[in-house]
Amino acid sequence: MGTNPFIDADAPPPPTRRYRLTLKNTGQVFEVDPGNLPEHQDGACGSVLTVLLANDIEIDHSCGGVVACSTCHVYVNQGFDTSPNPIEEEEDQLDFAPALRDVSRLACQFVPNGSVDVEVEIPIWNRNEVSEDH
Repeated sequence: MGTNPFIDADAPPPPTRRYRLTLKNTGQVFEVDPGNLPEHQDGACGSVLTVLLANDIEIDHSCGGVVACSTCHVYVNQGFDTSPNPIEEEEDQLDFAPALRDVSRLACQFVPNGSVDVEVEIPIWNRNEVSEDH
């Protein structure tokens, strides 16, 4: 996982129980096992970003998951309270996200604890609709 040298806060703790993560946009459901978390260099360990990337879901994360942008902004429709509250730096970055809602989080920092299943939605403005390989 990449780290931001300007942030003193501890990373959110990884999940402690199995849970299901549903991506509302596609209806895909991913089983998250705390004993077998996906390894990825971007985002906090066990974060929604790491789970989505490990399952080949493309989600923008321009800063590499170090809380320095808002491109991995998601809506947490279910299970919002299963993760620690956002740190000040995450709240600051969310201020730059369009269409902010009360259930907005950065996918790189939202780490559910596994106490309930979670549903997230990638805002329509944040989906990669065009390939840059054209």
